[in-house]
Amino acid sequence: MFEAKKNTHNWLIWLGVFVVFCAAVYVLRSVLLPFVAGIIIGYVLDPIADKFQKMGMSRTWATVIVMLLLVLIFFPLLFLLLGVIQGQISDFIAALPNYISALMKKIEPIFYELQSKFPDIDAEKVKAYLRGNMSNALKVTGKVIGGVISGGFAFVNIISLLLITPVVAFYMLRDWDTFIGKVNGLLPRRSKASIEQQAREINQIMANFIRGQLSVCVLLGCFYALGLYFVGLDLGIMIGFIAGIISFIPYVGSISGFVISMCIALAQFDEVGRILSVVGVFVVGQFLEGNFLTPKLVGDSVGLHPVWVMFALLAGGVLLGFLGLLIAVPVAAIIGVLVRHAIENYKHSSLYLED
Repeated sequence: MFEAKKNTHNWLIWLGVFVVFCAAVYVLRSVLLPFVAGIIIGYVLDPIADKFQKMGMSRTWATVIVMLLLVLIFFPLLFLLLGVIQGQISDFIAALPNYISALMKKIEPIFYELQSKFPDIDAEKVKAYLRGNMSNALKVTGKVIGGVISGGFAFVNIISLLLITPVVAFYMLRDWDTFIGKVNGLLPRRSKASIEQQAREINQIMANFIRGQLSVCVLLGCFYALGLYFVGLDLGIMIGFIAGIISFIPYVGSISGFVISMCIALAQFDEVGRILSVVGVFVVGQFLEGNFLTPKLVGDSVGLHPVWVMFALLAGGVLLGFLGLLIAVPVAAIIGVLVRHAIENYKHSSLYLED
């Protein structure tokens, strides 16, 4: 009886700590983004720093070299990409009226066909209504996207990301092993082996998914962007790269990128062959992702079902915004492992066995 009460007391303590932690994250969500981003960068780059350490470098020098390589590679590519996208947006907005007129001409036969079958429909009024709304919607969308790009992604605090995230990433990367050792030293002695086992499973899942999926998204984004660029689609680089980057949400990136690309292709191109080329880019991209990129880079043993990933990302986005998107997959991995162990313990308990 005493042991049962003690276990219940321990569970209540851990539950209280968990509730306080969740409340703190929710209250501080507006300032946590650069810190969480820095921790994720440190986690992703830790294996590279470990390799430099094995070559005989100190952890500090290994961290300096890894961060320097990141800065030298990432930031020039980012500014180059933003410059190209901003130029595409300007050209697209300038050509927008012509695209709307061309699209309306292509769908005119549909209106007249509907009018022949339904005489009460005024085709001219419907066309005027659609033309006006399409023009306004596309102009607003283009201006919003242009403002986001030119403003340096206004949905996040770019100053804090640029100033705080690299500092957090540096210290997390340098002190990662020390931090893990200190956390390991605080684990309850009786449950230490079980917690370490669950932590290893969580780390394996997150390593396979985050590092692997990040590689898939970047490669897929580059493929879509280059493919749509060579096809000649306006905004092709931006649409393709964004479609690839948000492919960590199963099916959302490819479907949204395909729909947007087809709408622009129908307005921009008169040749059926070029429209089919846009379709071909996404068909080939999906083939590469499903048969080569995801199996090789992510693997099939991550233990995260696509539906669970979609739910976690949507729930995280609704509750915590962009911060929620960053921590959704790690939290989903942790919950998944804990639930599996809870089910395992339940199947060995007297409640399940009815002893």
